[in-house]
Amino acid sequence: MIWFALAVDLAAITLLSYALYFRRHGRRDLLLAYAALNTGLFAVVAMLTNQEVGMAVGFGLFGVLSILRLRSDLISQGEIGYYFTAIALGLVNAVAASAPWVLLGLNALLLAVMYTADHPRLLSGHRRRILTLDVVHEDPVALRQDLEARLRGRVRRVDVTEVDYVRDLMVVDVRYRAAGETGDGFPTRRAARFPVPARPGGRG
Repeated sequence: MIWFALAVDLAAITLLSYALYFRRHGRRDLLLAYAALNTGLFAVVAMLTNQEVGMAVGFGLFGVLSILRLRSDLISQGEIGYYFTAIALGLVNAVAASAPWVLLGLNALLLAVMYTADHPRLLSGHRRRILTLDVVHEDPVALRQDLEARLRGRVRRVDVTEVDYVRDLMVVDVRYRAAGETGDGFPTRRAARFPVPARPGGRG
């Protein structure tokens, strides 16, 4: 059954790394990383399983690989999702080799989730940016208007992460929807929910 599991794993990682990831995001280096990580993990776990090593070893490897990722180049949160799915496929296919229907079902589930969650048409207009503004807005409405003019979209949420009154700048974390995706340009205003630190001494 190990050869069947290997064939399923190779098919699954090909679909994940090339058909889903590379064709959508175009990073060849990560395609190679996902494929190598998956097949390497499958080989190690399959060998340990045949040696009757405890199941905890597989989860231990999962944890170690998660830590190693933190020492790699910066990748996006979406790419982290592909990273963990590649690990999960390798573990599932190696551990569940003796249960082919379970193996096939879990592979289909993981691939279906990634296909749907990363589909270009799903929430395509919703975006997030961290901006440094060269002005400090103390009025939430003024801040919202400024951001919508700069981003040309509907601001959904604003979080102020830093305010520097000496250099007269502020850093904001903005979730917004691009104007071209809203269907009506700029929508009606809604109050932004964010904390604005009070300026020392205040303004009259």
